[in-house]
Amino acid sequence: MSNSYAPTHRPEGTGESGRAPGNPLRHPTGAPAPVLTKRAFVLILMTLLVPGSAQIVAGKRRLGRAALRVTLIVWALALLAVLLLLVSRSTLINILAGPVPSLLLVLGLAFLAIGWAALFLNTLRLIRPGLLTPRIRPAVVLALVLAMILSSGSLGYAAYLLNVSRDAIGSIFSGSGPTLEPSDGRYNFLMMGGDAGADRTGRRPDSLSVISVDAKTGTTAIISVPRNLQNAQFSAESPMRQVYPDGYNCGDECLINAINTEVTNEHKDLYPGVADPGAQATLEAVSGTLGIKVQAYVLVDMDGFSKLIDAMGGIRIKAGGWVPISGPMVDEAHGIHGMPDGWIPAGDQTLDGFHALWYGRSREFVDDYARIQRQQCVQQAMLKQLDPATLLAKFEDIAKAGTKVVESNISSGQLGSFVDLAMKAKGQDVSRLTIGPPDFDASFSTSPDFDVIHARVAKLLASPSSGAAGDSSVDDTVVQPGTGAGPLSAAGAVPATAPSPSPSTSDFTPVTTTPDGEPITEEMLNQFKRNGDEQSIRDLVATNGQCAPL
Repeated sequence: MSNSYAPTHRPEGTGESGRAPGNPLRHPTGAPAPVLTKRAFVLILMTLLVPGSAQIVAGKRRLGRAALRVTLIVWALALLAVLLLLVSRSTLINILAGPVPSLLLVLGLAFLAIGWAALFLNTLRLIRPGLLTPRIRPAVVLALVLAMILSSGSLGYAAYLLNVSRDAIGSIFSGSGPTLEPSDGRYNFLMMGGDAGADRTGRRPDSLSVISVDAKTGTTAIISVPRNLQNAQFSAESPMRQVYPDGYNCGDECLINAINTEVTNEHKDLYPGVADPGAQATLEAVSGTLGIKVQAYVLVDMDGFSKLIDAMGGIRIKAGGWVPISGPMVDEAHGIHGMPDGWIPAGDQTLDGFHALWYGRSREFVDDYARIQRQQCVQQAMLKQLDPATLLAKFEDIAKAGTKVVESNISSGQLGSFVDLAMKAKGQDVSRLTIGPPDFDASFSTSPDFDVIHARVAKLLASPSSGAAGDSSVDDTVVQPGTGAGPLSAAGAVPATAPSPSPSTSDFTPVTTTPDGEPITEEMLNQFKRNGDEQSIRDLVATNGQCAPL
């Protein structure tokens, strides 16, 4: 007869609990210290690389399986995004830029960040720090915190940046609108830069440039229209043709940059449902004047422009001549300023927002066309230097500055296509044409010949490989300025002497000395100003329209 109180036989190699100690990942009690240390770091690494796997092998199988399912779904979506990036980058950008998908993505990233952090906290419990030696515990906790920051923290920050970009896109671009189609194989965007200060009526654009991009290759041309162009022609479909059927020809006050204010104040009824009638009417005037279809506009407020440059970390240029930071106006009738508040020297410069704004704005001692050349150069410098590394490093500041600077009628639904196009354009040479010096005589903007303008623009945009406006490879039908031959020269549409070197090239030498070889200094220029010798200043800064991005 058996004794019910006899001791229970235990198999050899078992512990007090009767469980085999052969799997320390799941049963760490009693395992040697080196094994426990290795186990702790393995569990942290598993949670970092395959979230949920640590819970499956360490005993929290239900939680682990749920987390692993989410991990596999995220991996599948990430793989799909990579494939879409390779096959149709613009489609991926459009999806991410859409208001609903971007909101879902922000929420999804936030959820994943919180869930991943929770898994790390659960992993810490599974590690059971009390079993570790006192010397190892701080290292394990530090490794877990670093892994949590690398993973969960990165997802949380990505969600934050995506939300910032979502707000910026919503502020700058219209939520809906017609899909823009290429015109003659090109997208044409009107860039307007203007001030809306207290001393101005409305926002009169001080700079007008059309950025024309080949829809397939990304080859880009910039066409600058002087703000003082008269008799601007409205496009055939423009409502303003009812008011000015023969062009904007009401006299010396009817400059192209006055259209924005006049339409805003007097003709808004012609543009029902249009968010910015003045900007739209200006776009139509530029279209008719150049003989091309401009599909969209981007309006940059110059007062906020400096914030965008600062957010980028400045721009780098090669300046052909000294540029004044003009002081207060002392004789408005003759456009004479007081002592300059400072100078931007010739040569290689890195400009912050304030100085970049003045570099593109100043026209003291030179004409408007030198300023146009500098504005083109600033635009190119921004496009060249806004590379992915700069964008990622300064994304938040750039996005926030952009909402204060930029307004556009481009639909956010087509943003991806244009971002993709911009990436194609980056790094390619940019052709340039100015409806004024150096490509036309200075008087041309007062009495422009629109047939000549249309021919020059068509020639510039005819081929993706066309050179800058100063390229001498064109035929006699559309002769380049300064050749002294051909029908345009006979008509007086081009200057009799060769223009200054095209600002699209960097093969010029900055003027840093006087003709006698004495270095030009700020004190020298200011002394000429004190003496009333403005002609000497004009002679020394005459080349300040020359500029190239670095």
